[in-house]
Amino acid sequence: MTGIFPAQSSIDLHRQQFPALANKAYFNFGGQGTLPQASLDAISQTYQYIQHNGPFSTGVNAWLMEEGNATREAIASELGAPTSSITLTENVTVGCNIAMWGIDWQAGDHLLMTDCEHPGVIATAYELQRRYNIEVSTCPILATLNEGNPVEVIAEHLRSRTKLVVLSHLLWNTGQILPLADIVAACRNHPTADAPVRILADAAQSAGSLPLNLPELGVDFYAFTGHKWFCGPEGIGGLYVRPDALESLHPTFIGWRGITFGEKGEPTGWKPDGQRYEVATSAYPLYAGLRAAIATHSAWGTPQERYEQICKLSEYLWRKLSQLDQVHCLKTSPPEAGLVSFQLTNGKPHKQLVQSLEQKGFLLRTLVDPDCIRACVHYFTLPSEIDQLVEAVESMKDEV
Repeated sequence: MTGIFPAQSSIDLHRQQFPALANKAYFNFGGQGTLPQASLDAISQTYQYIQHNGPFSTGVNAWLMEEGNATREAIASELGAPTSSITLTENVTVGCNIAMWGIDWQAGDHLLMTDCEHPGVIATAYELQRRYNIEVSTCPILATLNEGNPVEVIAEHLRSRTKLVVLSHLLWNTGQILPLADIVAACRNHPTADAPVRILADAAQSAGSLPLNLPELGVDFYAFTGHKWFCGPEGIGGLYVRPDALESLHPTFIGWRGITFGEKGEPTGWKPDGQRYEVATSAYPLYAGLRAAIATHSAWGTPQERYEQICKLSEYLWRKLSQLDQVHCLKTSPPEAGLVSFQLTNGKPHKQLVQSLEQKGFLLRTLVDPDCIRACVHYFTLPSEIDQLVEAVESMKDEV
């Protein structure tokens, strides 16, 4: 491992900032990240500041607006996007709902999804179908994991009335990264489209793990959360809306944070930027918690450096698992990001193995489609933890 991974003392010092890492080998960042101590402190201090100075006082209200602006700036920096394009939400699902419900749907319009989307997004699509009599279809992206062209698959399933394509940038079940910029170009150049085809990316697994420049990708809507790969607190996420798509996406849930006011306090219109989709009072101290988490990562390295380290570690895990007789990794080539999905070939239940591993201090999760176990590594995962996990899987082959 010498020369491949950072010096042990350096990463050990950095890991001390994450209390959850002290007593377990954590491999579930795709479900929820481990909160750094700086985030816990920032959240507590913010609550104390608000109470000391008086909730809803003039000074605190002005300070909270500054907190929102600072949080949008921190997120925008990580996404390579303009601050004005960021909407603060509670999580990725809320961001997806803003984009999916905000489109001016007409009966007969078409929404295209991939077969690797999260149940929350799928359920939203079918409720849109029920209410607006639109057509919803699914294209087979799962089959392109190891061969095939996802761009061609999506292009083949576009229709003349396709209004929105919903896909995940980094697939939550297999770890495949979809070539988002190429997919956007294919949708923009769709020859029979009656109107521009909009693209919504579910960024639950990509934000905080991939180096991003959203304007270069060209995606219209990018919904993300802060509690997974950013390792921020649950309850704070966001939505990027491409400036050219802003006026085509109408607010659905509406409140004082998203509107402008007249002289008598009457609503006069929408905020001119992504704030138009924000609604009302939020758990504002979480904003400081997310900024502290982002700052913790930035202190270790750039998004590109963190991503490169994630890929080194995920490849190491993939190679070690691939050497086990009773394990089949879904990808036949090294992972493109921090998700490593695998199956047992000995017929043992995946859930039982994960539960047994948790009793030994290894936290992973199971997925149902495809039926597999998913292990997630972050840039601060230790190679020794990977060795121990693989040894545990090997040793338990006859126990479950």
